[in-house]
Amino acid sequence: MFDGLNRRVVSLWFPKLASERVLRVRPVEAPFALTILQSNANRLYCLNSRAERHGLHRGMSYSDARAFCPDLVSVPVDLHGVQRFQHVLSRWATRYCPWVGLEGNDGLVLDVTGAAHLFGGECGLLNDIRQRLGRAGITVRIGVGDTRGAAWALARYREGVASAGDMLGALETLPVAALRLTEQTDQALQRLGLRSVGDLATAARAPLARRFGRDLLMRLDQALGNQPEDISPLKTPPHYGVRMSLPEPIGLVSDVMAGTERLLQRLCLSLNAGQVGARVLNLSLRRVDQESQHIELRLARPLRDAARILPLFERGVAEVDAGYGIDQMRLEAVRVEPLPPQQVSHARNGSHKDKLEDLVTRLGTRIGIENIQRFLPADSHIPERSFIISPAAYSEPGGVWNSARPRPVMLFPPEPIAGQGAQPPDFFRWRRMSLATGRATGPERIAPEWWFSDDNWRSGVRDYWKVETKQGRRLWLFYTPQNPGWFVQGEFA
Repeated sequence: MFDGLNRRVVSLWFPKLASERVLRVRPVEAPFALTILQSNANRLYCLNSRAERHGLHRGMSYSDARAFCPDLVSVPVDLHGVQRFQHVLSRWATRYCPWVGLEGNDGLVLDVTGAAHLFGGECGLLNDIRQRLGRAGITVRIGVGDTRGAAWALARYREGVASAGDMLGALETLPVAALRLTEQTDQALQRLGLRSVGDLATAARAPLARRFGRDLLMRLDQALGNQPEDISPLKTPPHYGVRMSLPEPIGLVSDVMAGTERLLQRLCLSLNAGQVGARVLNLSLRRVDQESQHIELRLARPLRDAARILPLFERGVAEVDAGYGIDQMRLEAVRVEPLPPQQVSHARNGSHKDKLEDLVTRLGTRIGIENIQRFLPADSHIPERSFIISPAAYSEPGGVWNSARPRPVMLFPPEPIAGQGAQPPDFFRWRRMSLATGRATGPERIAPEWWFSDDNWRSGVRDYWKVETKQGRRLWLFYTPQNPGWFVQGEFA
């Protein structure tokens, strides 16, 4: 690809990436560490410089760290957040070259072949990287070489730049662990007296291959440039957005809706090609005074049907202040989800499910789509735990409750009533009402789940009765044998 040019690779290692990600948002003027749960013990995962000066180190148990440093400030590590931050840095690094890949979970690798001259040479490029990362509060160690392995070794074991064509001279004094070997292989080589890369390079290859396999020699050859090693750049996620510039400003709702329809048709074609559906859409309307109006639409289900999505924008468009006119419109699918092709039939068109999802979306634009919730059955015979509440837009109906006996449609915390004995009382007062038992069905004994700690079930088992009163109330009562007492917990329809 770069005929006549020596390949040059830059390795960026961020030794404090996880902690500096947190400290950039919430600075702490004290020893700070992130913790991680490993083998049922909290251990230090990433530290700042203040914590290291107190003698703390990565992998140390949290209890020992607090003994050494009582002022230690710590929070659990968010590994997914660290990964997202690493991806952000990889996108930033594409300003130096198009070939940027991830190196473990705390580094990047850049193929800068033919790109260094754009920054005044390698020195200018490295200085620019250091300055920008330093201003962002990110510690970095940099290694440069002809190969990915050499750059990795220099970044982590002796920060520096290897001269072109002399990888062995740059690496020969480094420990064999700089070849990206496993800890077991590193220890075995140490016992044999092969402690540096130079020692390994001059040793007989056949015995090494028989004892350690092909991986050891492959890593050595990759670092010295005798075997190629590719850099796989991250795949750029597809962007689903369309734009329209208008020759004359518009302001009528009908005109804006017509423009939105054209944008939706183009956007849905892209979504269909990617076999995804939009969950969150953002319509940006730029006015002639350069102010922008934004309409966010959260959908109850992923969609790519322009005809179904368009009416859902009507309320938001009607509330837009067009000012002196709108001269540019932009529609973007901010969040998408997989939506494979489905078989279309006359039975599905305009189905009850589609209408319900559209209704949830319309209501969600007014009160927030997360506030529209549904009850789902849970695997528990305890009445209070027999259901969960989940946003309707992000869940599917869970079927029917598995219960041998009917449950009340209204459930509330137990309310005590007067009564004696194990049979429902003939007369009792509840919520300032005098009631008389007409018919009682039961009992249904429910035992507490011993593996959960619930203060409401400390009294032991409960004997539930369905009581139909002469006044028309159909109540759910229970009796507690261990601590005798009667309670009302629900009401049937």
